[in-house]
Amino acid sequence: MIIIDGIMVQDEIIRCRFTCDLTRCHGACCIEGDAGAPLFADEINLIENCLEQVIPYMTEKGVATIKKSGIFEFDQSGQLVTPLIDDGDCAFINFENGTAVCAFELAFQAGKTNFQKPQSCFLYPIRVGRSVTGDFLIYHKWNICKPALKKGKSLGIPLYVFLKKPLIQRYGEEWYNKLIAYAKENPE
Repeated sequence: MIIIDGIMVQDEIIRCRFTCDLTRCHGACCIEGDAGAPLFADEINLIENCLEQVIPYMTEKGVATIKKSGIFEFDQSGQLVTPLIDDGDCAFINFENGTAVCAFELAFQAGKTNFQKPQSCFLYPIRVGRSVTGDFLIYHKWNICKPALKKGKSLGIPLYVFLKKPLIQRYGEEWYNKLIAYAKENPE
């Protein structure tokens, strides 16, 4: 574990090679698991403010789910998460050519909203934990991401490089540059 400006970063985030391969996994992270995507409390207002623009990009079942249970729920540990359709797919899902895609992302790409997607989705497979001293970043290993590991290895792209944009969005460019500097000074 390294610490950059009070943010703890698991070493594996620097060492792991990773590049999503949607042609192989088909967006499984949006449809697998036992709970929705984690949400930060400050994202609830963002979701509420763009919901009207996002709904046209959701499935009928997803819309019905949020109308019934709201835009978030709590997982078993009490964390805010996106709601699930019948304990399966994320409510904010759609499909393109058999691949799960995020309705927030679709609305963002169409210029309908400035909210691209929840941070936990944007940063995946990095998970953000919180402690009294600050955030800590952990690489979440999941068998559905094996194609991403293979693709990342073949392309030689480290996880922190693949997730450059969301890491900068969350922690800033100065912080990210310090992460790059550390990685260069501490090669495998």
